[in-house]
Amino acid sequence: MAEYISFGEIMLRLKSPGHERFFQSPAFEATFGGGEANVALSLANFGLDSAFVSAVPDNDIGEAAIRELRRFAVDTRMIRRCGNRLGIYFLETGANQRPSKVVYDRTQSSIAESKVGDFDWTRIFSGAKWFHITGITPALSRSAADLSLEAVKVAKSQGLTVSCDFNYRKKLWNYGKTAPEVMAELVSYVDVGIANEEDCQKALGIVVDVDVSDGSLDRVKYEALSKKMMDLYPDLSVMAITLRESESADRNGWSACLRDRDGFRTSRAYQITDIVDRVGGGDSFASALIYGLNIYQDRQQSLEFAVAASCLKHSISGDFNLVSIAEVERLLAGDGSGRVRR
Repeated sequence: MAEYISFGEIMLRLKSPGHERFFQSPAFEATFGGGEANVALSLANFGLDSAFVSAVPDNDIGEAAIRELRRFAVDTRMIRRCGNRLGIYFLETGANQRPSKVVYDRTQSSIAESKVGDFDWTRIFSGAKWFHITGITPALSRSAADLSLEAVKVAKSQGLTVSCDFNYRKKLWNYGKTAPEVMAELVSYVDVGIANEEDCQKALGIVVDVDVSDGSLDRVKYEALSKKMMDLYPDLSVMAITLRESESADRNGWSACLRDRDGFRTSRAYQITDIVDRVGGGDSFASALIYGLNIYQDRQQSLEFAVAASCLKHSISGDFNLVSIAEVERLLAGDGSGRVRR
């Protein structure tokens, strides 16, 4: 099987054209996406042996989703064909002071109805070295949460490195359990934690004095937050936090910090203007960080690669980060001019 395994839901993404409101015109741009699928595809795009584990309906829509992953060299052999529907999310892209909107339609999707025992994790993890999951799948249903916990337990027992993007999604936690009730146990099996400025607090209930309501960030507070995370979860070897400073829907500051057992690091900060699509930005950071942690010896270099790769994602429409290693390295070397390359 593949060396890098990602587990979660791939969805049909229906986006209103350009910056239009929902149904301003009678059309949607139909593509595919989803946090864990985005990571699997980016890892394959960086040349790593990547597989995606999921469940999709045995119909033309499910097959189209699988074909899209295969187009980018993702191993799809462990995707189950079952259930009645593929999850959907609707996206309205904001502009200036109007934020983007996401509406989920994921109830009773194939992965939400999957349960413990549906996947042969021992076989899936045979020959693998890394397993990635997010806090999104456990939010879908009680059975999906139990399945996610089963997966990380088996991965850990088989010696895989487990990474988790905490990814708190308020609109999804509707089945009776809160995010901290579920995620606290799951994260106890995690080696590499990934979060944004709110996830540690809302997904895990960890309270620190960090206020991001005005769009600004205090990195000293994030140093304290990352330390608290590693104190509470001793199996964490790396805790990375993306730092987004939102001036408007079109203009963001973008950077990240990383703590390991050797200390705390911050990355270069990028000022991103005229954002094309910020959806998938966190996933592109997660995948590039996984790549960096496995390719580079230096943790600072891994962090810088992840931030640069995810910075470039903001220039690409759709969920997937379709940038090459060479493009990321050029940005790291200081070539961010956007000049035409002939």
